[in-house]
Amino acid sequence: MKIFAIGMNYAEHTTEFNNIMLLEEKKERKTVEPVIFTKADSALLKSGKPFFIPDFMGRIDYETELVVRICRLGKNIPVRFAHRYYDAVTVGIDFTARDVQRQAKELGRPWTIAKGFDGSAAIGEWVDKEKFLDIQALHFHLDINGNTVQEGCSSDMLYTVDEIIAYISKFFTLKTGDLLYTGTPVGVGPVHINDHLEGWIEERKVLDFHCR
Repeated sequence: MKIFAIGMNYAEHTTEFNNIMLLEEKKERKTVEPVIFTKADSALLKSGKPFFIPDFMGRIDYETELVVRICRLGKNIPVRFAHRYYDAVTVGIDFTARDVQRQAKELGRPWTIAKGFDGSAAIGEWVDKEKFLDIQALHFHLDINGNTVQEGCSSDMLYTVDEIIAYISKFFTLKTGDLLYTGTPVGVGPVHINDHLEGWIEERKVLDFHCR
């Protein structure tokens, strides 16, 4: 199983981290391509299991995302056929060691440790994509301790799910069970011990766990 993730795929989140030039180029659909990174399979944290905060890594941020599940083998997939290659959607958390990531950026190093450490890919319960009229019109949000802290809509993605799948499949053979974290909207923030996280797609709660 491979875990793919997309960086800076929502306009407001991109400006949240002062990547204004990148945002404008993406809007104009110039030569800028999706920002792709991967997580180790040991990063996967299934819904209900606690997330143990690695406090030795400094600040750990939640990044709430829609996640899709690949359902068939594919390589060099055209955008128009990409919808055939995933069968379910859920909410996930791309936990990020923000201090580690910042230092890596300053030194021009990869984000691997900041993004791919154990437990950094929380995943909710799957919902068949056929339950929804349009994958690119899904509202989702994250509650922490009963308060909504982040919300987004897939219609705001700079690159659609189908575009991302087509792009990734140029370089990686997609296999059944691979996961795609599609990017986070504005509103990321730190988690703390005893926080209770609940993730929702529309009116469905699909993610529920605590931080320890």
